[in-house]
Amino acid sequence: MHTQRHLVQALEEAGTLPPEWAATVRAVDRGMFIPDKTQDLDRFTDAAGWAAAVYSDTPLVTQYDDGAPEGPGMPTSSSSKPSAMLEILALADIQPRDKVFEIGTATGYMAAWLCQQLGDEQVTTIEFDEGLYLEGRQNLRLAGYGPTVLHGDGLKGSPDRAPFHKVIATCSLGAIPGDLLGQVKDGGRIVAPFGSAFHSYSYVTLDVSGGRGIGRFSGNPDFMWARQQRNRHAAISDVYHEERGEEGTTRISPYDIHHQGDAEFWIGLHVPEVWGQLHGGGDEAPDEATYWLLANDRKSWATVEFTAGAEEFVTEQYGPRELWTEVENAYKSWQSLGRPGRDQFGMTASETGGVVWRGEPSNVIARV
Repeated sequence: MHTQRHLVQALEEAGTLPPEWAATVRAVDRGMFIPDKTQDLDRFTDAAGWAAAVYSDTPLVTQYDDGAPEGPGMPTSSSSKPSAMLEILALADIQPRDKVFEIGTATGYMAAWLCQQLGDEQVTTIEFDEGLYLEGRQNLRLAGYGPTVLHGDGLKGSPDRAPFHKVIATCSLGAIPGDLLGQVKDGGRIVAPFGSAFHSYSYVTLDVSGGRGIGRFSGNPDFMWARQQRNRHAAISDVYHEERGEEGTTRISPYDIHHQGDAEFWIGLHVPEVWGQLHGGGDEAPDEATYWLLANDRKSWATVEFTAGAEEFVTEQYGPRELWTEVENAYKSWQSLGRPGRDQFGMTASETGGVVWRGEPSNVIARV
């Protein structure tokens, strides 16, 4: 039967367990923060399978459809991948006396790590979902930890507990609110998964002074969206109703864009509120695929029909926005700059909003 020792060993073998966090990870049993039964796991009927999943370096979905009894099966909360949690903590550079604010309590596992490392009085964690708040708070109490656990909008911070040395988010953000910046001590830091509807797989690390944060993008995390800024909330059937769009052609393959992180990052900065899905042709048409673009407002869609070996691909666009045209133009502009990687970009955030820059903060290329 797998135990916490197996998780620690997996992290050590992968080189993802920093020495300064090793004792904490050993001390906090992840199993104390995972439900006995989820949609995917059942401790009562398959204890070995439950333990193998819990004590591995994998994310575990703990809620679907915001807890609604019936829904499309969209994951809405999880116990994050432990190595990704450690990435956040390393970027935050948490020191022994730091006062930390966590956005997204969820199961309480990250908050327990922070309490073990810093002491209960140094940790404040907040959860937007009431059911998750109650569950996370109970998990923490049963495991012997007593941080300040709040129910509310974490993007507004916690003025009563501020100021903080570090603010970390375990959910993806599309903007850094001024309320948070104003609650971080000078010399403090904010770390969050960050992105757009098109690409949400980066960390942003902001060093804060005078209510202004500046820093760079890194990593390749995969976190669920903060409820208040949720993106990618439409399925194809929500947007496409068998309308006929305007047809065209393109010489850009969907595979030049889909899951190409640097390209998607750039496109997301210039094509707001849009995201893509690539659907292969399956066994019947293994050399074919359809690339869908969907607008969050559900008023526009586009498709690109891929066939292996083709030099041109048929496109179709419908709605007030020509989504493929927007994406194609953004992709071409990224190419013209020499296909820059995300590590060339940074962000400046203040009470009046945020900007993304390339190379130097003065070279602003987008507002977020």
